[in-house]
Amino acid sequence: MVKRRVHVAAAAIISGDGKKALIARRPSNVDHGGLWEFPGGKLAPYETGLEGLKRELHEELGVEIKRAQPLIRIHHEYPDKHILLDVWQVHEFSGEPFGREGQAVRWVPLDELVAYPFPAANLPILQAVMLPTEYLITGEERDEGVFDACLLRALEQDGVRLVQLRDKALDEASYLARAERALALCRKFGARLLLNGEPGWLEHVDADGIHLTSERLMGLERRPISETKWLAASTHDQQQLGQAARIGCDFVTLSPLRTTPSHPEVAPMGWHDFQQLVECAAMPVFALGGMTRHDANHARAVGAQGIASIRDFWKAPGA
Repeated sequence: MVKRRVHVAAAAIISGDGKKALIARRPSNVDHGGLWEFPGGKLAPYETGLEGLKRELHEELGVEIKRAQPLIRIHHEYPDKHILLDVWQVHEFSGEPFGREGQAVRWVPLDELVAYPFPAANLPILQAVMLPTEYLITGEERDEGVFDACLLRALEQDGVRLVQLRDKALDEASYLARAERALALCRKFGARLLLNGEPGWLEHVDADGIHLTSERLMGLERRPISETKWLAASTHDQQQLGQAARIGCDFVTLSPLRTTPSHPEVAPMGWHDFQQLVECAAMPVFALGGMTRHDANHARAVGAQGIASIRDFWKAPGA
């Protein structure tokens, strides 16, 4: 049986303070009736994703999109159809949204979205909405004072809200001690901290999740931590992206997009190949490898969640 292919545009409409998202309840007489979703609908022939979304939001919510940016594209298989969800993050709109077709609409705090029942195809959107667009990977500093100062600067001055604690040179005891201090700093600024190490380390440090190396990722048969924690992984190709999806990673980094000083021998994939891989990913993807904040909009345009970086974020105060 040849499945129907359905292209749907959807909107992650975020409140001005960045703390809430607008969701709508599906009518009871349609597929997945009664579940909640991000507003949108099927594209008409020859419409682009953004054109269709503008029309749908006007018809459904009575609002006009002023500024929007790609968020994530999701391919999802149902028994009778293939769905492409073309999701845009709406940064600015005019009008006060309401259910023009009689549907319930609700502003929901981002951290409460998981309490609402969504169709399966919407679940990666939840992850993308709750994630920031910048992912800091910490530098390897021997001096604890310098480490703390660099992290504080990134949190306080750059506004980083997602941090991976990475230092392969530290022994377990030293790493966990550093993790406790890093976690306290992150909590102070409302940032999330992921440990790059053994999943069992979460029993010692109540961080927000684990970031798997690609080697550790490929050795797993199932998700190694609770669903209540973030699980991320480093990926470099289609096989690793597929494995990340199978074990239930919440997001990944994909690298190297460009040649980097730390791995000059590794051929970069470039934007074209990066985009092709992201299109098939089943979760948010951060671009990694020579990335700076100047690349953020380009990364979003080709489907990335945002950028991950060490050098662009990891600087001593005053640098």
